[in-house]
Amino acid sequence: MTMPELKDIATRPAFDVIVVGGGATGAGVARDCALRGLSTLLLERDDYATGATGRNHGLLHSGARYAVADRANAAECIAENHILHTIANHCLENTEGLFVGLTAEDLEYQSVLVESCRQAGIGASVVTADEALRLEPALNPDLKGAVVVPDATINPFSLTHANLLDARRHGAVTLAGVRVERLVVEADRVTGVKVVEVRSGTTATLHAAVVVNAAGIWGGRLLASAGIVLPMLPAKGAMLVMNGRPCKRVVNRCRPPGNGDILVPDGTVSILGTTSERVDFDQVDDLCVTDAERRLLLAEGQQLVPALASMPIMRAYAGVRPLVADDSDPTGRAVSRGIVCLDHATRDGIDGLVTITGGKLITYRLMAEQATDLVCAKIGLSAPCQTATTPLPGSETPAFIAPRPHTPQRRHGTLAAQMSAIDGDRTIVCECEGVTLGEIRYAINTLGATSLDDLRRRTRIGMGQCQGRQCACRALGLIAQLLNPESAQADIVRFLTERWKGIQASGPDNALLQAQLINDMLDQLGVGHLACQHQQDTP
Repeated sequence: MTMPELKDIATRPAFDVIVVGGGATGAGVARDCALRGLSTLLLERDDYATGATGRNHGLLHSGARYAVADRANAAECIAENHILHTIANHCLENTEGLFVGLTAEDLEYQSVLVESCRQAGIGASVVTADEALRLEPALNPDLKGAVVVPDATINPFSLTHANLLDARRHGAVTLAGVRVERLVVEADRVTGVKVVEVRSGTTATLHAAVVVNAAGIWGGRLLASAGIVLPMLPAKGAMLVMNGRPCKRVVNRCRPPGNGDILVPDGTVSILGTTSERVDFDQVDDLCVTDAERRLLLAEGQQLVPALASMPIMRAYAGVRPLVADDSDPTGRAVSRGIVCLDHATRDGIDGLVTITGGKLITYRLMAEQATDLVCAKIGLSAPCQTATTPLPGSETPAFIAPRPHTPQRRHGTLAAQMSAIDGDRTIVCECEGVTLGEIRYAINTLGATSLDDLRRRTRIGMGQCQGRQCACRALGLIAQLLNPESAQADIVRFLTERWKGIQASGPDNALLQAQLINDMLDQLGVGHLACQHQQDTP
């Protein structure tokens, strides 16, 4: 599949809808619009799933975390949980979850939690401390009790690309590396967008009957170009990737939401999270995890699972929640995670513009449905939503349980059969994540990967224990062969530098060792001095 470029569509007639933002929500909107027969264009300034979608802990909420404070939100979560188990089964691991009580106060909260879950339609069953330890022997042996809930985990990258693939199959055009500079407004109506192709600098004005702002925390800036004010709260969440999986289930602290209260199993590793801290808008594109955040997460996490104290940290990373501001809460912890769907004709007197924001990864499909319903109403189209019952590509059959946590089957479901058509395609390129040569070809030819970091988001290459030191050069050879060999050296420097940012934040001893390994590797390529310079510039 040849991916279009900006020049290929710049002269096309107006689209029915232009979607700004290539995270899970934007991809979901593009898919829903395309399934309803709308001519659809999606624009993403970087690569798909580079924002909040690719920087969360991968939890498929049961809704239990929100049941006490926001029952309507919790009910949405469990409903979407059931839907995604049907339409996106290849993206999921059905782990279950435990809310663990460690103190008398936790046990008091436990009774409130169970009743709130019941009222929200969430299955929640109390187990004794002994039963909880039989389920998860690595838990704190001093725990007082636990609640079993239907949490699961989800691969946000696989989910996003499955939505994009289905959108393209139904006629949508998706462009990455195209930045929307501003909205085009004519006579109190948005008629399109002014864009620039990041790589080439090519500019164009693209037109549509309706523009959907699905740009997350960056959406406020887009709206400002049309004179619209939507106060957004950039709430940073820091997370640690632990090199091991001490628990099979998602483990939550049984108390009101707080820092370091969740451990999410993710294949062969675990994600320990999260913090919540309001940051300035000028920080959202260059987040780093501080030593204080790392120590806080470890201290809280070790109360749940003491084994974390001796478990290596692979890396640290942070994302920004796309919350609509509430100035009464400086951290963003208590701000609603509910869906915000705005018709700017009624809110601001500017027609042809819809904003969809807030929510969570698990509600991406519902968010897309609400936004697409509004688009259809504006266009005058009567077409039902099909996304709740139509499986995503890769999930057409019951989930295949792969023998290892990370294999092409786990990432692409039934589509993995397309990745071994050529002799040698089953050759392993990344041992940590089970990435094959055929999967890399598929990611380049079908999913539009053009760099090592693009491959990481489509295949998980470089996300395992070696953090790309063993597999990056192998993958780079295929990128150079199929795409642009001139950019190969700069590509590997960018890739390993980005890996270094997360390694550096994981702790001083680990960082020194990893830095030496990265520099030794890049010295062999003749570019070690470039990497050193990048590392010095990294906060």
